[in-house]
Amino acid sequence: MDDTQDTAGPRRRSRARTPALVGAGIVLVAGVGTAGALGLGGGGTDDAGRAGPRTSRTVRVEQGTLTEQREIDGTLGHGAEVPFRIRAEGTVTWLPEAGAKVGRGGTVLRVDDRPVTLLYGSLPMYRELAVPQPGPPATGTDGSTSGGTEKGDPQSSSEDQSSAGSQSSAESQSSSTPQTDSAPQSSSTPRTLRGMDVRQFETNLSALGYTGFTVDDEFTGLTAEAVGRWQRDLGLPQTGRVALGDVVYAPGPVRIASTGTRIGADATGDPVIYTSTSRMVTMAAPAADLAWAERGTDVTVELPDGRTVEGEVAQVGKDATAPDAPGSGQGEGQDAGGPAAGSATVSVVVAFDDQKAVGRLESGPVTVRYVLRQHKDVLTVPVAALVALAEGGYALEPAGGTGSFVPVETGLFADGLVEVSGSGIRPGTKVRIPE
Repeated sequence: MDDTQDTAGPRRRSRARTPALVGAGIVLVAGVGTAGALGLGGGGTDDAGRAGPRTSRTVRVEQGTLTEQREIDGTLGHGAEVPFRIRAEGTVTWLPEAGAKVGRGGTVLRVDDRPVTLLYGSLPMYRELAVPQPGPPATGTDGSTSGGTEKGDPQSSSEDQSSAGSQSSAESQSSSTPQTDSAPQSSSTPRTLRGMDVRQFETNLSALGYTGFTVDDEFTGLTAEAVGRWQRDLGLPQTGRVALGDVVYAPGPVRIASTGTRIGADATGDPVIYTSTSRMVTMAAPAADLAWAERGTDVTVELPDGRTVEGEVAQVGKDATAPDAPGSGQGEGQDAGGPAAGSATVSVVVAFDDQKAVGRLESGPVTVRYVLRQHKDVLTVPVAALVALAEGGYALEPAGGTGSFVPVETGLFADGLVEVSGSGIRPGTKVRIPE
């Protein structure tokens, strides 16, 4: 056939039709020779020269695209559940409701009536962000400060006199002896706080509408001033410092899946669990049947309400789960869309470009269909129109004939149709459906 396109992949149990499944719908022409069965000679007109019972029901040969699909059962939801790692210490005084959506700058929970704020990013909050404060003067190994002896020290006069005689000789050697900076640096000069976590925080602060600083890797006094304005809007003391437990990070907006604590409990562990705000389908595909599962592969999802919506493969797992143990009962009685019992599976995630097309459903069982093979611009007839010849092969009986048969070559079987080709078979040709 012309213009055919095969998307081959390993087979899995499915509801798709195959030639073995449609044999019951094909009439066998028995008790006649090849020539007589095909009406190609012999001149016989008795009943023995005809091919069994005939019917007045006819169908037309159609031309179009024939697609063989496979099905896998999946689950509609919001993807993996992820716990927030809360670093704030104290008592939980407020929790969000399950299903609530939280965006940048929103409150994940409150601890001691202080909000824990959601920001976007991949780095966790692992240290306090603030302008470093000057520290005490550095001390030497003998315990003296780097600034020397204090004014009025009784030892200062004698030490100065004892060192006066040696000063001139030391100065004379200084010109020929290389000098090394062995004196400790004073810690009174604060070092600047730098890092990618600073840039991540400043990016969020700027996105929330706070300005007056440069988004970079450096936490400066200008950043601290912007932090103070942000704290004022949150109803917090304007310290200009971001404590370890003040914020949490997520890749983007989140949906609260559940809370693992109660108001009045200590804010420890993982009190809030979140998911993506987007709905998606998760399914367990047989590890031996993953040739089709590539990122970007188009699929059709049948929703619990019977509607279908287009999606595409967004993620394919890299780890296979172990097959169910024999006798465990897991996997027994699976329908045609589920993996075979005892087969290892890999998680596959399907995403939707159009979330509105999914409707109001938040979760439920779904069926995912993907293309195994597709032949374009081919002639097709219902499988029931095929007549199996005694000597092998298939034929069609043109309507309006005298019981003669036209041999055909068969191609793809799918959805109760079969691809055919043969002499005299054209689009619109009427053929009989044998009884």
